[in-house]
Parts: sequence; C-alpha cells; structure tokens
Amino acid sequence: MLRNRIITAAILIPVVVAVIFLLDTIWFSALFAVFVAIGAWEWAGLCKLNEKIKILYSLFIVLILFGIYWLDSSFLYSSIVLCGVVYWLFAVVLIVSYQKQRQILANSSPVLMLVGMLLLIPMWSGLTMLKSFSTNGASLIMCLMLLIWGADTAAYFAGKKWGKRKLASRVSPGKTWEGTIAGIVSSVVIGICYVIVSNKNLDDSLLFVGLSILTVIGSVFGDLMESLVKREAGLKDSGNILPGHGGVMDRIDSLTAASPIFVFGVIYSGLAG
Repeated sequence: MLRNRIITAAILIPVVVAVIFLLDTIWFSALFAVFVAIGAWEWAGLCKLNEKIKILYSLFIVLILFGIYWLDSSFLYSSIVLCGVVYWLFAVVLIVSYQKQRQILANSSPVLMLVGMLLLIPMWSGLTMLKSFSTNGASLIMCLMLLIWGADTAAYFAGKKWGKRKLASRVSPGKTWEGTIAGIVSSVVIGICYVIVSNKNLDDSLLFVGLSILTVIGSVFGDLMESLVKREAGLKDSGNILPGHGGVMDRIDSLTAASPIFVFGVIYSGLAG
C-alpha cells in the first residue's frame, strides 16, 4: 500500500508542478476542471446516484466552471471563494456534531450533491484566481500545494510513530492529534520558508505564517468531511483511479477546504502582492 502510494505520488507531483509553472491560466484551469469533473463523478457515487446522473452531475459542474471562466469577473471569483469559506465554517459544525453523534447533515442525495458543488467549485475558483496573478500566482499555488503535501506527510508518519489520541474517532479513526499537530508544525516551517524566499516584511511574514496554519487546519476538515460522507456511504475510498491513494476526491479532499481559505486570506490580508 505504502509502496503504491509513493510511486503514484512520485509520478503525480512532477506533473502537478509542471502544470502550475508551465501552463497559462486557461490551460491550467482547463486541466484542473478535468480533475474537478472526475471528483464530481466520484462524489456522485458517494451520493448513491446511478451512472447517468453521475455523468450529468459532472457535466453540470463543468458547465458552471466554464461559465465562471467565461464571465471572468474578479468579483464573481471573490464571491465564490467567500462562499467556500462560509461553507467550511458551517462544515466544521457538521463534523464536530457528527463526532458527538448528532447528525445535522441530511443524508439525502440532493443535499450531498449541493455539498459537492460547495466543495469543488470554490476550490477550482480559488486556484484559477491565484493562477491569474501575474507576479506570484504560480508560486502561491505551489506554496499551497506544499502546505497540503507537507502536512499530509508529516501527519502520516508522526501518526504512525507517536499517534495515540484519536482526533475524530467516529469520522476518521486513523487520524490522531499527534499527527495533526505534526502537520501544523510543518505548515509553520513551510510558511517561514516561503516568506524567506519571497522577502516579505515582518508583518506580512507573521500574517502569512498564520494563514499557513489556518490553511492546514482547514485541510484537515476537508479530509474529515469526505471521510464523513464515505462513512455514511459505507465506502473506504471515493474511487480507485490512483493506486495507493484511492480516487481523485481522496487526493483533493484537503484542497477543497484549503484552497478557498488560503485564497481568501491572501486576497483580504493584502498578501497577494
């Protein structure tokens, strides 16, 4: 399992890095829209929809992404990202309530389909918005990816070695407080490395490190949200397209929360420059 996970990551990471730095915004957005479409199809499977509806659901979300890109409105992008942040504030309540055996989220296909849209569309919008920044868009996206990858790796190995206290046993039994803390520590290290490379002043540096911590905490809830839905659906993975990792949603679940939180912080704290 770990061997397959490492091999898949070794193939995907260079591809993602190349896409971030080498492609123009339109091609970057189009490629990530493909990932969103696959993720939507997998999410529809978690909603227990039939094959025809799964395809229609994926196409519907792609059409929304096309419309957003075609309108090309910074206000629209900002509003969608803000909606994503607001949703995740609500999602934290959902996850905590579920852990305490109080079911707030209605386990119905229409509701879960709406949740899927709130996961995928703000994520894509945030990434597209970052990519459009002419000076540092690619580097900010790379930093976001490193925050998620670093936290995921640190949490995995720290959890394996020292993990004893369960973070959310009912939602995701494999997650521990020790692993989560290791992930947060990694966010501080990565955030500091980024501000050193980008030569930010002290105030901006502190803001960025704080944003890095919030982004990784958000990524944990992104993972937990998908785990909650998979648990209700009785499935371990969203799919099997990525050996050792499961489906596309299993790889981007953290990003669904991290992207809007990170982009919102970058824009509204003035760190975009």
